Amino acid sequence: MLRRTASLFALALALSPAARAAETETADADPIIVTGQRQHADATRSATRTDTAIKDVPQSLSLVSKEDIADRDLRSIADVLRYVPGTTPGTGEGNRDQITLRGNNTTADFFVDGIRDDVQYFRDLYNAERIEVLRGPNAMIFGRGGGGGVVNRVTKRSEMTPARAFALSGDSEGGIRLTADVDQPLGAAAGLRLNGMYENGESFRRFDELERYGVNPTAGVMLGTDTRLDFFYEYLHDRRTTDRGVPAFGNRPLKGADRTFFGDPEESFARADVHLAAAAIEHALGAGLTLRNRSQYGDYDKFYQNIYPTDLIEATNLVQLAAYKDTTRRENLFSQTDLVWENKLAGIDQTLLIGFEFGRQDSRNRRSNGFFQPSDSPARLVPLGSPTIDAVLIFRPVNTNAAQTPAAFTDSEASIAAAYIQNQIRPAEFVEIVAGVRFDRFSLDVTNLNNGQRFERRDDLVSPRLGLILKPTPDISVYASYSRSYLPSSGDQFASLDLTSEALKPERFDNVEIGAKWQPVKGLLATAALYRLDRTNSRAPGANPGTIVLTGAQRSRGLELSLAGDITPRWQISSGYAWQKADISRTTAAAPAGREVALVPRHQFSLWNRYDFAERLGLGLGVIAASKSFASISNAVTLPGYARVDAAIFFKLADAVDAQVNVENLFGADYFPTAHNDNNIAPGAPTTARATLRFHF
Repeated sequence: MLRRTASLFALALALSPAARAAETETADADPIIVTGQRQHADATRSATRTDTAIKDVPQSLSLVSKEDIADRDLRSIADVLRYVPGTTPGTGEGNRDQITLRGNNTTADFFVDGIRDDVQYFRDLYNAERIEVLRGPNAMIFGRGGGGGVVNRVTKRSEMTPARAFALSGDSEGGIRLTADVDQPLGAAAGLRLNGMYENGESFRRFDELERYGVNPTAGVMLGTDTRLDFFYEYLHDRRTTDRGVPAFGNRPLKGADRTFFGDPEESFARADVHLAAAAIEHALGAGLTLRNRSQYGDYDKFYQNIYPTDLIEATNLVQLAAYKDTTRRENLFSQTDLVWENKLAGIDQTLLIGFEFGRQDSRNRRSNGFFQPSDSPARLVPLGSPTIDAVLIFRPVNTNAAQTPAAFTDSEASIAAAYIQNQIRPAEFVEIVAGVRFDRFSLDVTNLNNGQRFERRDDLVSPRLGLILKPTPDISVYASYSRSYLPSSGDQFASLDLTSEALKPERFDNVEIGAKWQPVKGLLATAALYRLDRTNSRAPGANPGTIVLTGAQRSRGLELSLAGDITPRWQISSGYAWQKADISRTTAAAPAGREVALVPRHQFSLWNRYDFAERLGLGLGVIAASKSFASISNAVTLPGYARVDAAIFFKLADAVDAQVNVENLFGADYFPTAHNDNNIAPGAPTTARATLRFHF
């Protein structure tokens, strides 16, 4: 690894004469105006379904652009969220994206171009125009779930202008990554764009391997000046080792085992094959009316199996292992239609939104538990000193027939029909009101394929949203807002519907928030948000043994601060701070009142700077820090606080060739950033270097 790291830095040193020459050429010249500057989005459609300035959105949100992704060499949703205040990525058992937003854990609140993308897998960023993280309940816009917030990927589409970009990356662990982005106009009114990616590599963790590739062709067509059609298809394949980290030793993560694999790496892997296809149309009807529709089909095939640590017995220094595998097949079909009317009514400027959404999700899930041979035992004890094993396993399907227990072999059919209306009213230049309500009818039918028993649940969900924005100056806005969302009793993935839960109402999320946004200079935005988020209707044990009541509750409250954009043409910054506290306010089935929610550090801080010293040389410096948090709701294991420093150097070798070297964890901090539970804790990576060459023309 040291040789590979040295080679990468040798590349940087080999490039440095060009950088020094550039500095010499420009030392006596006029001040440099950096070209190809980042286009920081100052408006978004995702938060309101209308084109709205970010400073006029009455909620906390973060946008991470494709330039930010490239500068920091971000490759996953987890990488992005480490720079977003109030969010924590989880390990997802080593097989999926899993996040905690404002103290609420989710595996399903992911969207692509505003449409649900909720199967459990790892998403890639190769075709992302930007990543949007919206905090707080978002049911008015996105529908069920989203109690703590949502993550929306906005994908690239054809700009109908010629552009070509290619990148080649290598890292100090021996990994490689190739990406391509080609936009080809077909005349003045049509264009094709193709994004592609291939990655193959290893981790600092022994035996961890990854191979993934994706391709995303899109087409855009202008039918006159008022109508645009877009067509989208993506195929993503991801296969990797399912590494669930290290167990705890006492009330802390096990030290000294950062590279050790617990279990059998050959029998621990995940595979996902994802097909997404979409068509979108936008038509200006005239008189301020715009009609939009986007319809998307998704076909997901997900498999994973793993052997993982469940306990570390300190008295004997033995680690207990268990194993299981799980398959998911799902087909999603969604269609969203919006009518937006920019108008004046009685002399008052307003933007009226009326919309509909219809969807269907058909899923089949099956779980099988592993039994170690020759003992045919569901658990195996191994020495702490040698926990990596070559296991002989038999996987047997879990044939759960009990009516009170969710089945492990199910077919589910979920359907959604929704209507919503929203108005953004501007009675004066200094005030705006955002008011909306959404009605969802969510229906779920689940069949236990072990015994043929069927469960069903119908929920009519009403989700209001109200925001008041005051604008004392054109560059400052102050807001107060309220929003609500629901999570049906079936949970994120429809897995928990049974005889008990089919009679339970959805959980409810209510968020009250005040905040301010300030644009001190064009391209730079400072924000502050103070919130209280209550999760109610949570399950709790009833007075009679075996009964369930919906009296449990959780409360999250916090402060979020951010500063992002261009301080000067040469200096870009992205920074954030969050103070947050999330705990069980009334006893639930998971924990008694007073317990703190997992993966919610009291303090989080992130900072990234890029400064271009000359036309051909720039440097990047970043810090990610968090105070201690708990690994699970048990509050038995604490993840220590940490701080990590990252750095980068950027070279412009020629007009069409750029190079950069990113170093993660520059000073080699030994830390544990996240976990899945008390015995699946993720060690942070040691000092890791990546070198990238980019070609664009």
